[in-house]
Amino acid sequence: MTARPPHETLFTRIDDARDDLVALASDLIRIPTVNPPGDAYAACGELIGERLAKRGFAVEYLRAEGGIGDSDRYPRTNVVARIEGAAPGRCLHFNSHIDVVAPGAGWTVHPFAAEVRDGRIYGRGACDMKGGLAASIVAVEALLAAWPDFPGAIEISGTVDEETGGYAGVAWLAERGYFSPPRVDYVIIPEPLNKDCVCLGHRGVWWAEIEVQGRIAHGSMPFLGTSAIRGMGAFLDRLERDLYPALNQRRTAMPVIPDGARFSTLNLNSIHGGLDEVDDGFPSALVADSCRLVLDRRYLIEESEDEVRREILDLLEAVRAERPEFRYALRDLWSVPPVMTDADSDLVRALDRAIEAVLGRRARHVASPGTYDQKHVQRIGHLRDCVAYGPGILDLAHQPDEYVGIDDMVEAAKVMAAAAAELLSGGADGA
Repeated sequence: MTARPPHETLFTRIDDARDDLVALASDLIRIPTVNPPGDAYAACGELIGERLAKRGFAVEYLRAEGGIGDSDRYPRTNVVARIEGAAPGRCLHFNSHIDVVAPGAGWTVHPFAAEVRDGRIYGRGACDMKGGLAASIVAVEALLAAWPDFPGAIEISGTVDEETGGYAGVAWLAERGYFSPPRVDYVIIPEPLNKDCVCLGHRGVWWAEIEVQGRIAHGSMPFLGTSAIRGMGAFLDRLERDLYPALNQRRTAMPVIPDGARFSTLNLNSIHGGLDEVDDGFPSALVADSCRLVLDRRYLIEESEDEVRREILDLLEAVRAERPEFRYALRDLWSVPPVMTDADSDLVRALDRAIEAVLGRRARHVASPGTYDQKHVQRIGHLRDCVAYGPGILDLAHQPDEYVGIDDMVEAAKVMAAAAAELLSGGADGA
C-alpha cells in the first residue's frame, strides 16, 4: 500500500477538475428538489449514485418508508455510496442534504437555471448546499485517483428533508446504523458556513404553541365574554418586560455566528386569534375565545430545555395571578438540544491543518445559530466526531439570487481532500 499523496498532487487534480466541478454543481442545481413537498428526490439521488457507481462505489437507494413525509407521490429516497480501501481502517462519511427551500420572490435570474456569471453559480440550493455536495464528490474523486490503495472506507450520501427536520433523511438512516460506529468514524457535512470555518455544532431549539382560551360573546357587549386576544397581549407584555431583557444578558461560550446569535433568542413565529374576516365581507361581531402563539426559542449549551420551558410557564402563571380569568394550554412542538464537537478531536484538527494548507491562514471554529443534521448524527447515531465544513456564505442561504463562488468550491474541495487523506492515514505526518 502506497503512502498517502502529498497535498500538491491532490490540489493539482482538483484544479484540473474545476470545469467538471462547475458542471456537477450546475446539474444538481437544475434538479428542483423543493421541500416541501419533496420534489425530484429520486432524480437527484440517481444523478449522484450513477456518477459514484462508475467510480467503484457500492450504491444504495434507501426510501424512508413510513418516515415523516414519505408517500408514493413524494417518496423520501436517500442515496448512500461506499467504497472500501485496500486495507482495514477508519471510515469517513461526507453527508449532504439534497432538498432545497422554495425559491420565493425577488430573483433576477431563474432559480433553477444554474447561471454561471462573474465566478459564481446562481440558483436555489447553490449555496445551501449543492455546491458543497459537488465539492465533496470531486474531493473524493481526486483522492481516489491519487491514492487508489487507500486504507479504510469512504462514504458519500445525499439525504432528504433537512430543511424540514431531516427525519426521513439522516434521522431515518441513523436509526438503522448508517451513522454509527463501527460503520462510520467521522462525518463531514458540507453546509455553507464559510470556507475558512469549521462548524463544531449548533444551539438548541424548543418550539411550542401557547393557546390562550377566552369566552365568546357578542362584540357589542365584550364585558359578557373574555377576550383571548387581550389575555395573549398580557402574556406578550410579560415577554417584553421580563424575558427579552434577561435573554439579552446571556452569552454563550460557543463560537456561534453571527455575533447576535451568541445570545439566547426568542422568535414569535405566528399568532392567530378570533374569527377571520370573510372575503369581501365584514368580520363577525364576536369576542375572541381563542388565541394561539407559536414560539421558537433558541437556547445555549449553558441552558437546559427544562429551564427554558419553565421560564415560559412561570410567565404564564404570573399573568394568571394578575388576571383570574386567564386560561392557557402549552403544547411542545419540537426540541433539539445543543451539540458541539470537541475542538481538539482528530476530525477538527485535520480540517484545521487542511484549511491552513489551502488558504494560508488559521481556521476559525464556529457554531451555527440554527440546527442542521449533526443533531441526528450525535443524538441517534451516537457519533460525536461530526462537524460541518463547506463552501458558501451562510447569509445567502434561503435568499433570492442565492449563489456559490466557484473558487470557494475549488478551495473547499482541496480542504476536504487533504483532511480526508490525513484522517484515513491516521495522522498528520507525511503531508
